[in-house]
Amino acid sequence: MEDLIVQKYGGTSVGTVEKIKRVARRIVETKNAGNKVVVVVSAMGKTTDELVDLALAINPNPPSREMDVLLATGEQVSISLLAMAIQTIGHDVVSLTGAQCGIQTSDVHKRARISGIDTARIERELADEKIVIVAGFQGVDENRDITTLGRGGSDTSAVAIAAALEAKCCEIYTDVDGVYNADPRVVPTATKMDEVSYQEVLEMASLGAGVLHPRSVELAEKFKMPLIVRSSYNNNEGTIIKEDVKMEKVLVRGIALDENIAKISIFEVPDQPGIAFKLFSMLASANIHVDMIVQNVNRTAVNDISFTVDADELQEAVEVSQKFAFEVEAQKVAFDKGVAKLSVVGTGIVAHAGIASKFFESLFELGINIQTISTSEIKISCLIDKERAKEAMIHIHKKFDM
Repeated sequence: MEDLIVQKYGGTSVGTVEKIKRVARRIVETKNAGNKVVVVVSAMGKTTDELVDLALAINPNPPSREMDVLLATGEQVSISLLAMAIQTIGHDVVSLTGAQCGIQTSDVHKRARISGIDTARIERELADEKIVIVAGFQGVDENRDITTLGRGGSDTSAVAIAAALEAKCCEIYTDVDGVYNADPRVVPTATKMDEVSYQEVLEMASLGAGVLHPRSVELAEKFKMPLIVRSSYNNNEGTIIKEDVKMEKVLVRGIALDENIAKISIFEVPDQPGIAFKLFSMLASANIHVDMIVQNVNRTAVNDISFTVDADELQEAVEVSQKFAFEVEAQKVAFDKGVAKLSVVGTGIVAHAGIASKFFESLFELGINIQTISTSEIKISCLIDKERAKEAMIHIHKKFDM
């Protein structure tokens, strides 16, 4: 019986004609090895950024629905070109948009969630021995309007399709050999991990590690779908992400850096019950994800509240915060895009006091001020000045002898 493998190729992997041809050969090799293959593809290179710039040149505040219609074209270019490349090798192939392959989503434009996948079309094409190429990052809502899944949406598409089809595994192809204990483009001495747990890589992904999007890891863990992160440029084994990982006596497994965040501060907020609830329920209603939160207690009957959001959601978050500040008669709202979140990750890390001490000591040695601290069972995060974040990452990697 043939195994079904889902592969996902990111924008850098299909960024040029030559890269597309290389990916096509790899896909055909997988098929010829006796597998059924479904491939999820991102937009080529910087296509999405270019489309965003084009939209902003037309309208500085473009409607979310029209942005989804525009941005979805990037993946359609990729899937058609990749299908053509596979066809020239002599294999049957079909490209499908998110709508054609049955990806159903919520109606929240730019940040839609997958609500279900009707796999009938994909299964029919696979039964005809075709390689199926799917546009990642997109779907349609109940009104058949095009939606996009937000940053990292193609990873989420791939894992969701793999789960729906009960695939053997989902292979994520990128420009690095696997999951490293720090970004190798920032820390030259970073090392690749052969295997890592869902929870550890989920923390690293949510903290800005960049290889995978958090929502895709959450889905993989939910459906127990093995993930394999590999390079599209070589045949190295990569990193296996699964539930149970053999742990050695290594507490800090990885260091993550997220520079795509911003801090919002609301000053002199009345100190009374329900204030925080009001603010964060307003942000939640606007589908804005809030990460780190700090409330500074003042001596008078007012407090300052600061929190971080994804930089892509900053404008909307500031608008909601200003509305809140007006309603509760807070003094003012300020935002700062010059921040970054630096984190150390490892199972049971928070139970070892020495880890936090060494982390904070590393920043002290560099004279870097910590603006905010947050912890969970397996990570410790600090908000620091973005300009010195990479320097700090390199120093901490060395400090923990990773």
